[in-house]
Formats: sequence, structure tokens, C-alpha cells
Amino acid sequence: MRLFAITLSLLLLFPFDYFTPKAGAQELTDSETAALPTDSTQYLDLELALREPADTVQTIVEADDYPYGLDGKIPFNPSPERAVWLSALCPGLGQIYNRRYWKLPIVVGGFMGLAYATNWNNTQYQDYVQAYRDVTDSDPSTNSYMDFFPPTTSESSLDKSWLTQTFKSKKDYFRRNRDLCIICLVALYLVCILDAYVDASMAHFDISPSLSLELAPALMIERTSSKPSLGLTWALNF
Repeated sequence: MRLFAITLSLLLLFPFDYFTPKAGAQELTDSETAALPTDSTQYLDLELALREPADTVQTIVEADDYPYGLDGKIPFNPSPERAVWLSALCPGLGQIYNRRYWKLPIVVGGFMGLAYATNWNNTQYQDYVQAYRDVTDSDPSTNSYMDFFPPTTSESSLDKSWLTQTFKSKKDYFRRNRDLCIICLVALYLVCILDAYVDASMAHFDISPSLSLELAPALMIERTSSKPSLGLTWALNF
């Protein structure tokens, strides 16, 4: 009984919440904070946690149908079908569509030159055809062939057989030249279409300017004497 009274007296000397978990934790924090091991887990603010470090390497992933490049511009990618249709509609439009502007003067100059040559040869052909008809007919009033001679020339002094042969040769010559110019016009038209198609198809073809040459010794055997001989092999890589 005396021991119980002494124990109760000692308990009354301490605060009531001294032995509670809150009090023990508070006393431990105040007295032994420096001795406690630090926790490796740090709780940051959400904005700081999501902030990207400055030295982080960025990886850009683009979708297959993403139209823009790394510079923010849409890369030029011509369509071969559209280039063909534009060039077929009007020669030179396919070259403009492919941004091959330096080819436009060549196309225009070629068509203008061939068109002029076709028209000039056709005019000469028509003149000689009419003169040939007038020489070979029996009507004396049709004498357009006299326009090829000076006004002082007398018709009676001309050899009709010679005129007939000359005018026939001339009209055949200018007709051949006119037909050749027309063929060249059609060929130039097709070449413009083909050029527009090839330019559009090869717009993004990777052509490396670096060439490499590999040299290596080789041992060869002659067919006639079956004796070995030294040689050199080379390979050109591009």
C-alpha cells in the first residue's frame, strides 16, 4: 500500500500528457533533430516537379501525316500527276509548278521558234503550190509564178518545163520542212510533259555528292598460260 502511494505521488509530479505519443514526439524533435537521419524523399510543389531541366535533350516525334517541318514551314512536295496534267494543259506550267523557273525560257523559246519556222515554211509551200498549179494549167490568165521574177522579165522568155520542175522541187522541200517542224513541236510538247513528271518524282531524291573509290590488289590467272599474275581491282561507290 505504501509502494502504491509513492508511485502515485511520482506520477502527479509530471504533466498529464508527458507519456502520450504527441508529447514524446515533440520532445524528441526539439532535442534530437540534428541526430536524426534525413529522409531522401522530398515533396516539391507541383509546378516545380513538372518543370523540365534546362539541360534535358528534347526528342521531337512527328506523325506521318504532319505537314510542317522543323522550321514551321510546309516542305515543298510536288505531285507527279499534277505536274503532268499542268504540263499537258499548257507547256511550261509543269515546270512552274515544280519551281524550275529557269526552264521556262527554254520551253517558250523552243515553241516560239518552231511555231515561226512552221508558219514560214507553210507560207512558202503555199506560194510554190499555187505557182506550180498555174504553170501546169492551160489558162494563160493564171500566172502567179511571175511574182517570183523581176517585173522586167518576159513570160515568153521562160522555159515552162524548167519552171514546172523547179516549182515542184521547191514545194516538196518546204512541205517537208513544215512537216518536220510540226513533228518537232509535238516532240517538244511530249518532252515538256516527261520533264515535268521526272522533276516532280525526283524532287526529294537523295543524291550524295561524295564518291568513294576502293582499290585492292588482286591475283589473276591468265587463261593461255595458266600462270598467276598480280593485278589491281577498283570499285566506285556512289
